Amino acid sequence: MKSLLLLLFAAAIAAPAQVVRENIEWLDVWIPNTNDHALPRVLLIGDSITRGYGPIVEKQLKDKAYVARLATSKSLGDPALLEQVALVLREHTFDVVHFNNGMHGNGYTEAAYAAALPELLAALRKQAPRAKLILATTTDVREKNNPEKVDPKTARMIERNRLVAEFAARERIPVDDLFAVIKDRPEMHVPDGVHFNQEGYATLAAQVVQALSKILP
Repeated sequence: MKSLLLLLFAAAIAAPAQVVRENIEWLDVWIPNTNDHALPRVLLIGDSITRGYGPIVEKQLKDKAYVARLATSKSLGDPALLEQVALVLREHTFDVVHFNNGMHGNGYTEAAYAAALPELLAALRKQAPRAKLILATTTDVREKNNPEKVDPKTARMIERNRLVAEFAARERIPVDDLFAVIKDRPEMHVPDGVHFNQEGYATLAAQVVQALSKILP
């Protein structure tokens, strides 16, 4: 009986975690200046929020870096996220990788989210060994059509941001606190409560540019 229990326990550990997918999955990759090599190359990894501020960051750094982006609905905990990251990192040598994740993956617990951070870091260091890394916090969520009121989902963002900050501190990776920059600015949200208006994305882009400028070669 003891041997059987040990075998069952080992099988449970070896079994892959359940993959949780959304009803609509999407991926947006943008890699400009692919044939140019005079400037450092930056990769912004994130979701639709990254897709919103990405073009502004690219424009503001046009004389300092080539800014690419990988925006996806995949969450930490989903092995497909690592596959998407590896796909883009194999295309070019990036000098800086700015990573944000946390808005998606409602079906993953915070424990599963935290457990996936070391695997992500290993993938980044394997595929982009010379790149400097920045981990970014996830922005808040407001109630739909009522931006003055914080949506309960924001509590999950706060907890995931805490886990990211703790992990970054252990690994000595700088954190770009996008949550802090925008959390008290409900007027910058659009009615869906998740995304931002032009002023909001400009505010986030300015923060990202500041973080990148500190470590760009």
